[in-house]
Amino acid sequence: MNALKNKVQLIGNLGNMPEIITLDSGKKLAKFSIATNETYKNSKGEKVTDTQWHNIVAWNKTAEIIENYLDKGSEVMIEGKLTSRSYEDKEGNKRYVTEVVCNELLMLGNKQ
Repeated sequence: MNALKNKVQLIGNLGNMPEIITLDSGKKLAKFSIATNETYKNSKGEKVTDTQWHNIVAWNKTAEIIENYLDKGSEVMIEGKLTSRSYEDKEGNKRYVTEVVCNELLMLGNKQ
């Protein structure tokens, strides 16, 4: 049950090309966003699609797989944990970021 405390599973499409960063230590970091869509009918019976964007980060071997095989539009299933962090931008304003740290990736093979 402990593993269910902070677990995120998403299926969506990459909104852009993954940004790959190689650190001085040699570790790789992949940063990208995916879009998930939920479709429902509103009170008038019209079909409505709600798109949500999720920031994803992946490390090491997973980042290498992302670098070699994923492009904008690739459909993926992501499993990971939700993290939040803050930083100061160039103007000194405090910014907050929420990301999914990916620990499992499944390439579903479709592009939109």
